[in-house]
Amino acid sequence: MESFLVAANAVIPFLIYLTFGYLVRTFGVETEEFMNRLNKMVFRLFFPCMTFYNIYKADSDSAPSIKFLIFLAAGILISEVILLLIVPRIVKENSRRGVIIQATCRSNFILFGLPLTVSVFGDMASSAAAMVITEVSAIFNITSVIILEIFNGKGLSSPKKLLISLAKNPLLEGAFVGIIFFVLKLRLPDAVVEPIAAFAGMTSPLALFILGATLHFDAIEKNLKYLVPSIFVKLVVLPGAMLTAAYLLGFRSLELFFMITVFATPVATASYPMAQNMGGDGELAGQFVVISTVVSVATLFFWIFGMNSLGLI
Repeated sequence: MESFLVAANAVIPFLIYLTFGYLVRTFGVETEEFMNRLNKMVFRLFFPCMTFYNIYKADSDSAPSIKFLIFLAAGILISEVILLLIVPRIVKENSRRGVIIQATCRSNFILFGLPLTVSVFGDMASSAAAMVITEVSAIFNITSVIILEIFNGKGLSSPKKLLISLAKNPLLEGAFVGIIFFVLKLRLPDAVVEPIAAFAGMTSPLALFILGATLHFDAIEKNLKYLVPSIFVKLVVLPGAMLTAAYLLGFRSLELFFMITVFATPVATASYPMAQNMGGDGELAGQFVVISTVVSVATLFFWIFGMNSLGLI
């Protein structure tokens, strides 16, 4: 029951944000056209604040082992490469290929991983989780831009165009500045950091609110053939494979738990505005976020309860 409450407490706020947005559009408080304009603003201005702040605030003294960080990075990249080879053979539409690959690999670790880790291991684990956030967010942001750019509806991009797209992506711009501050140990005055932190904290709730306001449930049925298998792989198959590999390599306790928080949490909220603004199927991307968030209440309970029962955490 405690494991279920931990997972539910992490997921329920997301469902509330989505429902609030849906009700705002349903009762005509605002139009969907306004929400789409607001979504572009959030993508261009708010998400850079979030990626910058998550890296800026990390504590290098509490980093997990180098061996674990290398394994984690390799696991993400290998899973993405496998999907890049498989998905285009099954899915014909370019706009959906990138969205499906991103949704299957990219988790909402930034917003789910930290509260889940602290709930299970206490505040002492928050710094280690922040360091994992630094690595995971950098990898996810860079590879997601590359994947969506490859399948942007116009065919494969040239390397030059791909590099330009990466350089202009707001999420990567924020992450790049954050890495500079982190590596050089540059510190900003509290009067500057506090507003940045506030904008960073607003980003995901606002993105989920917009997603709820632009979601059309009648369109979910036509995408079930993509949603069901992709979410099953995302929340069950992939975390199971990574957890097994990590255990066999000798990782235990907190580092083993990170396999669940990185790979078994719902599809990242940022995948929706990124897809919508980069030529992907924004509707499908939004459905991935919503449905995976709801389903994860059950799957996260399964993983946390199972690991606790086996004495792994």
